[in-house]
Amino acid sequence: MFDSGVFFWLKKLLAQLVMPLPLLFLLLLILLFIINCRAAKVNALANGLVITMLAIVLLSQLQISHLLGGSLEQRYSANHQAIQGECTVMVLGSGHSLTLGLSATQQLSPTALARLVEGIRQLKLSEPTTEAPHSCRLVVSGWNGGREGASHAEVMALAAQELGVSKAQITTFPEARDTIEELMSMKQIMGEAPFRLVTSATHMSRAMRIARSLGLNPEAAPSNFLAGDGYWWRLSADNLILSQASLHEYVGMLWLDVKRGWNN
Repeated sequence: MFDSGVFFWLKKLLAQLVMPLPLLFLLLLILLFIINCRAAKVNALANGLVITMLAIVLLSQLQISHLLGGSLEQRYSANHQAIQGECTVMVLGSGHSLTLGLSATQQLSPTALARLVEGIRQLKLSEPTTEAPHSCRLVVSGWNGGREGASHAEVMALAAQELGVSKAQITTFPEARDTIEELMSMKQIMGEAPFRLVTSATHMSRAMRIARSLGLNPEAAPSNFLAGDGYWWRLSADNLILSQASLHEYVGMLWLDVKRGWNN
């Protein structure tokens, strides 16, 4: 009989091998081996496919994805500080579905829902005063992506109401198409007044950089932390998502540097 420990790890290994990423990589290696044996002329193509698949595998691996994403997520810690007096909490948008029959919270993408939940948590950190007993405002933003139907900001507002926020507390920016436009809209109503800025932990560094360049005074309240614990040998689509989000942010910050160089 198998030792219970050996059986446990064998089960884990077999479970990994039938997951999409490891299984596809293994099948690709077998296919490329067959191709190389039968047609030497396609070696260059085969090598290119191996490199491409290897890159996908590495980006799906725990340490690599955390190396990329952890450095972004660690720049700002979760915000648990109370908000004194008047407060404004802004939640940056992140997509929604147009599927009929779903509630507003169900229409939100997982990222958008995580951001909204954190935004509502921030609202509850407000400490009402005699002068401002119910002054906390929730700002949500995002356009409709060029599609017919409600804007992302409107879906976010409806979802916030489903989660207990009163309609009177909510301000929407339904025309803002990206982070820059969202924060430019915020500048018009906030000026230099402080506010809580909620977005994904990987996105927070770039969002704060844009906000400060516009003269805004945000306090970071990151959400949706993706760099969690796990086994080094486990390939995961979650790790791949973290790698993708992180690379997107690095490219975005590089683009900000390029734009600043042009403007100077």
